[in-house]
Amino acid sequence: MQINIDGINFDAPEGFTVIEAANFLGIRIPTLCYQEGLSPWGGCRLCIVEIGMADKTKLVTSCTYPVEEGLRVRTTSERIVNARKLILELLISQCPTSKKLQDLASEIGLNRVRFHPKWENCIYCGLCIRMCNEQMMAEAIGFSNRGREIKIDTPFQENSEVCRKCGGCIYVCPACTLRCDGPRPENLLCGGCSNYQPLSC
Repeated sequence: MQINIDGINFDAPEGFTVIEAANFLGIRIPTLCYQEGLSPWGGCRLCIVEIGMADKTKLVTSCTYPVEEGLRVRTTSERIVNARKLILELLISQCPTSKKLQDLASEIGLNRVRFHPKWENCIYCGLCIRMCNEQMMAEAIGFSNRGREIKIDTPFQENSEVCRKCGGCIYVCPACTLRCDGPRPENLLCGGCSNYQPLSC
């Protein structure tokens, strides 16, 4: 498949997704819910890219979009950067203590969060569920409820007999692998770990 990513022509193998082609070329696309070895889900939306030409462009999740002949992809257009910042604002307002989210905010230049913080411990990326189901073959956890009541839990909220306490779910979790102690209610963004200058707090 002859495709073009950020001006680079590339013969992508059939079956590749856009993010796989970008990774092969060394083009980094930020993502949270994508993990090699797990099925793509496209839930976090951070990996969006812009495809198409002129006024016929659209945003798609690069982890789920398959390459196709003649595909033209932009990974860092102004439209993409602004959309990623908005998505990251929403994610940080959900879970401000995630170091992964705080590092991404510093990386893409996010300098404000306009949404009221929820201070939850989960961003519902589904990584832990897919790890448990696809790699550990346990199916010990899953999503329950919907909308504002959604959560990740064991079936019927009871102790799971199939959970082996392997820790695979925690290993892939972007919210609980590393915690950030920097954010406070008056300033949800920290930036301390990605800032080489002393912080004046």
